[in-house]
Formats: sequence, C-alpha cells, structure tokens
Amino acid sequence: MPAPINARDLTNANLRYFDFVMAAFVAIILLSNVIGAGKVAQIWLPGVGYWPFGAGILFFPISYVIGDVLTEVYGYARARRVIWAGSVAVLFMAFMSWVVVKLPPAPDWGNQAAYETVFGQVPRIVFASLCAFWVGEFVNSYVLARMKVWTGGKHLWTRTIGSTVAGQGVDSLIFYPLAFWGAEGWTTDLVLKVLVTQWVLKVSWEVVLTPLTYLVVGFLKRREGLDVFDEGTDFTPFRARV
Repeated sequence: MPAPINARDLTNANLRYFDFVMAAFVAIILLSNVIGAGKVAQIWLPGVGYWPFGAGILFFPISYVIGDVLTEVYGYARARRVIWAGSVAVLFMAFMSWVVVKLPPAPDWGNQAAYETVFGQVPRIVFASLCAFWVGEFVNSYVLARMKVWTGGKHLWTRTIGSTVAGQGVDSLIFYPLAFWGAEGWTTDLVLKVLVTQWVLKVSWEVVLTPLTYLVVGFLKRREGLDVFDEGTDFTPFRARV
C-alpha cells in the first residue's frame, strides 16, 4: 500500500479517479431524490408481517459508500468539496422541477396531473433531503476521518460502519420528519416506522457492502498512490476550497 500522506500535502495534480468518484456521488444523490424518495414499499419480516420502507433505500446508501471512499482515499477536504457539489446539484434539481411543474401544459397534453403527483412534492422532499444529506454526509465524513487517525489507518470496517451509524442516523432523523410529517398519506406512526427501518437498513447495507468498499478503496489507493490522513485538518463544513 502507498505510504501515508497528510491531507494538507496532497495536490490535485495526480488524482486520476477523483472526478469520476465525484460524478458517481452526485448522480446517486440526484437519482435517489427524483426516483426513490417519495415511494413507500414493503417487505415481509418473519414474526412481524409486512413492514414499510422507503424505496430509495435500495440505492441511496451507495452515496454513503462513495462518501466513505472519498474521505478514506482523498481526505475530508475533498469529500467536503464533493458534498457541496452534490448540494448545489440538488438545489438546481429542485428549482428545475418547480419551474417545469408550474409551466402551463399544452391543451392536448393530458399528463399534467400525473406529472404534478410525481414531481409536485419534490421541493419539500428536496429541502428535507438537502438538509439531511448535508448534515449526515458531513457527520459521516468527519467521523470516518477522525477514526482513521485514531486507528492509524487500520480496521477500515470499524470506521465505515461506525461513520454510517452516526451519519445515517442523523440523516434519517432529519429527513423523514421534515419531508413527510403531516403529508397526505403519511401518519405519525408510518413516519416513525419508516425512519427507524431506513436507519437499520442503511447501516445493514453498509455492512453488506463492506467487502466492495475494501476492494474500491484498495484499488484507488494503489492507482492513485496515496493514503491520506487528516491530521491538522480544518473540519469546518462551511467552505468548498481544498
């Protein structure tokens, strides 16, 4: 494995894969908000019966895996930059969806009602998602970066899972009340059930995907030739510069 390097000494000159990882992260965030966030599906649990869960859980946790990879391989400052890029992209998506829904439909186009059903709720969901995503991702990245220093870079699984427990917990606690409390079709009981279920499933996904995380992190560290440690890093989230 590459020799450890302090995050402050890392330059952008030789980062061959960083842009691709950032693009994947932003794509997952946008698609999760548009396609998966508003639908409640269900699974059958032995001894419990059918239990509701947000459909976005199938794909959204990949963003946390990518966030772990970003922080582990490139350091907190570059992960912070990607989180800001994702936040701006989600804001633009919300604005675009609002404009498109508000545009008067052509007289012979009969899909306006369906379009409003799918995209009309996006602004509230996106606001909740953006708040939850922004806070949760920074908690995830901060915990992972600090744990990497504490563990000396050993036991990657402890920090990927530990950071996800913290980050996804905050994400779920913020997102579901803001997005769905009092919304049509959402009872208080349903909001709480989905909140807890989402958190458990997200952490479980992280555990299941740990071998993949190891493979991706190992590949990127070898190809990039670096192993970044955030010693002396400024962990404020309120900046986009590296």
